[in-house]
Amino acid sequence: MADEAAKGETKANGTAPSLNVLAQYVKDLSFESPGAPGSLRGRDAPPGIAINVNVGANPLSDKDFDVNLTLNAKASHDKDVLFNVELVYGGVFRIEGFPQEHMLPLLFIECPRLLFPFARHIIADATRNGGFPPLMLDPIDFAQMFQQRIAEEQGKGKPS
Repeated sequence: MADEAAKGETKANGTAPSLNVLAQYVKDLSFESPGAPGSLRGRDAPPGIAINVNVGANPLSDKDFDVNLTLNAKASHDKDVLFNVELVYGGVFRIEGFPQEHMLPLLFIECPRLLFPFARHIIADATRNGGFPPLMLDPIDFAQMFQQRIAEEQGKGKPS
């Protein structure tokens, strides 16, 4: 989306719209393995893994935005929690020259799409360092997540 808009539009002063990553950071990281070392033993069946994803964005200035990608993964076998990993991974983005109607898709689709590979790596390292096979999260369709969020807000009667 950002590339398509950048190709077709330029501002009055001749500069193309831009999306730049100014910083990336771990805001919060937690790994728990409450049953270790017993939870590290082999099992006949793979554990059930529940994954939750959330995206939040806050303006820092007219052009700069803080976008947080929150990933939670909980592995369990029967009633036992094998591990629980939580990550809030953030990025500061400078967005210039885009029409206002593109801002929400940029913040909630493009920015988390740029952050995800780094967050995925951190989750994989945390689970591996916890004694488990690395948890390799599947790619996330942030566009679908955004569309669901908009539909839910419209269903509640909130303006989008």
